[in-house]
Amino acid sequence: MCRESEHVTHPRSEMFPPAPAGDYPPPPPPLPAPAVDSHCHLDLSRHDGAAELDPTGALAAARAVGVSRVVQIGCDLGGARWAVAAADEHPGVLAGVALHPNEAPRLAERGELDAALAEVERLADSSERVRAVGETGLDHFRTGVEGRAAQEASFRAHIAMAKRLGKALVVHDRDAHEDVLRVLDQEGAPQHVVLHCFSGDSGFTRRCVERGYVLSFAGTVTFRNAGTLREALALVPPEQLMVETDSPYLTPTPHRGRPNGPYLLPLTVRAVADVLGADAASVCAITSSTAERVFGTWW
Repeated sequence: MCRESEHVTHPRSEMFPPAPAGDYPPPPPPLPAPAVDSHCHLDLSRHDGAAELDPTGALAAARAVGVSRVVQIGCDLGGARWAVAAADEHPGVLAGVALHPNEAPRLAERGELDAALAEVERLADSSERVRAVGETGLDHFRTGVEGRAAQEASFRAHIAMAKRLGKALVVHDRDAHEDVLRVLDQEGAPQHVVLHCFSGDSGFTRRCVERGYVLSFAGTVTFRNAGTLREALALVPPEQLMVETDSPYLTPTPHRGRPNGPYLLPLTVRAVADVLGADAASVCAITSSTAERVFGTWW
């Protein structure tokens, strides 16, 4: 990490869940081919100063198991600035910047949403290493009805921003499937739309696939109770499939409840391969190809 951002932290809103505590799991066996973690939060991965949680160390650990490239996502202004600095410093990192949907109501209440959106757009256009606007979208789980108008206004602004700048749009959708599709249909989607940490059923999957959206699957696909999600995964065409960690959250089985990192992506890749009846090398190849089509090349 560059010197300026190495020691910079940024406050997290109470509307964001805390990062998991505890020791990081051991690394899984390396993948047989290079893979891309299409969505991670390295800035949230520090815990008790453990050396392996330093971003540089986290990237090295990921490379050791075959995860050579990541997309670092900033979810508030501090995180967005951090993501840009990380992508400018590390060849294996590209950035996405946005205001998380749970951040938008808090900013709107303080009269700061418009200014924050303008700063996100400035950051999105500040470096060629920023390839995505996101994560933006709608969250009906953590934000109540009173905050949904601000969420939707922010989502619409980010969609317009992605189209103006020619960036991929990375969408957070929690308990808001119908409204996410409604807003995207009304606004007109950018060329590339990624539904990160996809959580829909088979019917929602078909509607997203028909629209040409890319579906990115996280560690949730490994969970014992995720049968519906695995059924949805089986319907996704290879060219619309990606994998991610969403680290430090959503740690794959068998390490649920412990912190996540890009180095644990092989657990999700192998679970996806099992569902698709494919080998891990094939999943690495098809998801990496999709990531390059959506975000461009890393080097």
